[in-house]
Amino acid sequence: MKPKFEILFAVLVGLLTLAVPAFAHHGSAGEDTSKIVTVKGTVTDFQYINPHVQIYVEVKDEQGNVQIYNGEASNSLVLHRAGWNSKIIKVGDQITMNGYQSKNKATSLRLTSVVLADGRQLETFPRIE
Repeated sequence: MKPKFEILFAVLVGLLTLAVPAFAHHGSAGEDTSKIVTVKGTVTDFQYINPHVQIYVEVKDEQGNVQIYNGEASNSLVLHRAGWNSKIIKVGDQITMNGYQSKNKATSLRLTSVVLADGRQLETFPRIE
């Protein structure tokens, strides 16, 4: 009876050890969470896919130089619960992206919200009421 318990214990410890890295990439250590950055521009690509929805926006800086910003949101199921769908953003749309800037890549944001041209604000998490 004792060897079965030891085997079961070893399997459980192994599974828990493997599960930890799966959650690790969802931390916020890669972003500067001390302030939210806002960028306005034209959508060049919208990928309503898993594991993370991606929005690419062409943004002009003060000197008129064009930069492509990448906004990364949660997965499509979470966003669907917050009112998103695959057709809510289209290439050519003017949008405003709000989010935490990557510490390694200045043109990458972990999105907190998106404001559409008509003024609707899309949150990147469902509201619990």
